[in-house]
Amino acid sequence: MFLWYLGVSWVAVWSVFRSPALDYRLVMVGSVLPVGELPVGTGPLHTLLAPVLALAVVMLATRHRRLVRRRWLGLPIGMYLHLVLDAVFNMPETFWWPFLGLSFGADTAPEVSRGWWSVVLEVVGIALAVWAWRRFGLDDAERRSRFVHTGQLDRSVVGQEAPGC
Repeated sequence: MFLWYLGVSWVAVWSVFRSPALDYRLVMVGSVLPVGELPVGTGPLHTLLAPVLALAVVMLATRHRRLVRRRWLGLPIGMYLHLVLDAVFNMPETFWWPFLGLSFGADTAPEVSRGWWSVVLEVVGIALAVWAWRRFGLDDAERRSRFVHTGQLDRSVVGQEAPGC
């Protein structure tokens, strides 16, 4: 369960912010960060506390540095999206940890407990990533290089409506 988070977070954040200057790579990293807990089950990265702390660190560490802040805000945004995509809010002991107790509640991480639905979600993630690749013209070497090196999308394709939208 990996591509589901990457594809959905990229397209969702672009759909909301439509910002060419946001680092979409960090959004995607933040959205898959909690997957690293899979060997141990559900842990602190699946709680509301983790993205709140990440956001606080970004805001405090980037005071008076607007461009650096804009880049790093993608990380907590992606972490919040992971909670939404996992529907962790339906697991109150995990979501509100440590405020409802020190146990995370669930023994199995949401990514693992979906069963065969994980395959469907991965296909959706792939489809969204392919759509975004085409929508943002990443088949063009210059645009792709900009995205790989900065995480930013070309301004000429971000603001315009896609054909057929």
